[in-house]
Amino acid sequence: MDGGAAYNPRTVEEVFRDFKGRRAGMIKALTTDVDDFYQQCDPEKENLCLYGYPGEQWEVNLPAEEVPPELPEPALGINFARDGMQEKDWLSLVAVHSDAWLLSVAFYFGARFGFDKADRKRLFNMINDLPTIFEVVTGTVKKQVKEKSSVSNHSSNKSKSNSKRGSESQVKYSKTIQSKDDDEEGLEEEDDEEHGETLCGACGENYAADEFWICCDICEKWFHGKCVKITPARAEHIKQYKCPSCSNKRARP
Repeated sequence: MDGGAAYNPRTVEEVFRDFKGRRAGMIKALTTDVDDFYQQCDPEKENLCLYGYPGEQWEVNLPAEEVPPELPEPALGINFARDGMQEKDWLSLVAVHSDAWLLSVAFYFGARFGFDKADRKRLFNMINDLPTIFEVVTGTVKKQVKEKSSVSNHSSNKSKSNSKRGSESQVKYSKTIQSKDDDEEGLEEEDDEEHGETLCGACGENYAADEFWICCDICEKWFHGKCVKITPARAEHIKQYKCPSCSNKRARP
């Protein structure tokens, strides 16, 4: 495995950077690369684990042979239940165990390099500021945000002209979007609180006002344009956008 033998983060910042990299890799496996991940988790194979690596990559592989291993091991045998339950439920369960593994790895480093109470608390708070893999995969946070705000189009750099644009926090666009339908007015008061909680369906990172985002017309998840390789210019010519996951789903038997 990656093992951590050649890569041992020793400070809170380094451990958090390691956590974010592994997390990003696992989110890719369970979202944008989900078809590839699904196929690799063949129930006919031996016990398989999902690993995330600091370089934002993922791998499905057998567990480490040595005991105890260099790093804590992920959930074992995730492939066995693949065909025995609904795909959505299976992916959600893998996501939950992936969250648990990420925490165990982070605090393994913390214990190994002598983090004190203050360091452990700081590390946990940094980790806790990010949505869990489970929340990203299931869209839990998105559903909460969506009711209050579509966090939609920044009028000049979002592709979906028909989306609601009720966020008061988009100050620099407020002059161009003041003419709203009456049914959108109730959204505006609560938008400020939740505006920053919209997450990219690919990398799981938060919305930022200076970034181009695009929404999938099928699953209604938002994505950084750079994460799905869509530019504002290209988005202008897309009538119905399908994210990589939705585009690939129809190919599965």
